[in-house]
Amino acid sequence: MFPLFDILSLPTIIKSRFDYFEIPCSESARFLARKPAEQTVNREAIVLAAADVLQRHGYAATTMKDIAAQVSLTAGTLYHYFANKDSLVLAVLELGMDAGIARIEPVACADVLPSTKLRRMIAAHITGLTEHPAIGAAMVFELKALAQVAPPHIEAKPKDQSEFASFVERRQQFFKRRDEFENLFLQVVKAGIAQGEFRPIDAAIYIKTLLGAQNWVGVWYRPEGRLSGATIAVRMADHLMYGVVAHS
Repeated sequence: MFPLFDILSLPTIIKSRFDYFEIPCSESARFLARKPAEQTVNREAIVLAAADVLQRHGYAATTMKDIAAQVSLTAGTLYHYFANKDSLVLAVLELGMDAGIARIEPVACADVLPSTKLRRMIAAHITGLTEHPAIGAAMVFELKALAQVAPPHIEAKPKDQSEFASFVERRQQFFKRRDEFENLFLQVVKAGIAQGEFRPIDAAIYIKTLLGAQNWVGVWYRPEGRLSGATIAVRMADHLMYGVVAHS
């Protein structure tokens, strides 16, 4: 709870959503450096940087200037890549969802028992979240903000109206992809119930519980903690499977 790019090869900056810190003078000078206008930055690097800034400050307090500084650009240059903050935040969520589906879909389509599928799907999703927790945190905290983005004033410029229409179309597509992601888990659970591997539970409620528990890993996971991401994935899979497997 992600095949257009290899997200796993990209570095992640891990910081708490509420972690405010001071930057030494020498570091501050480096942090605020700007690239010359003729230089470019990879779009995916901007999206990952936006996820890191959102994790530290949250949607309301994050500015395009903050994100631009993270990748050594001017705010003006950043607008060549993204029309506004909402468009960039949506790109963070799109990145996370595409990577999640890329991880989970092959497992869901494998020719194995539903119990094996579900365990592997849980572990794969949690592992992905621990590798890029800033994106995972955005998937938890920023959905509501994007769902509430208001349209421009009726007398707004045609350019603003067009940009908002494009944003709304992308947002609808994102929520459609989110439903597809959830349905991958749902169909596996339903198959397990039908085959007698899983208890006759309310599959829809179980999936909400399952994904809620998994998605919050991106919020609380710390790479310096006592357990690795892989270990957490295995242990959580054990716990979450216990609630659905039919015990003789």
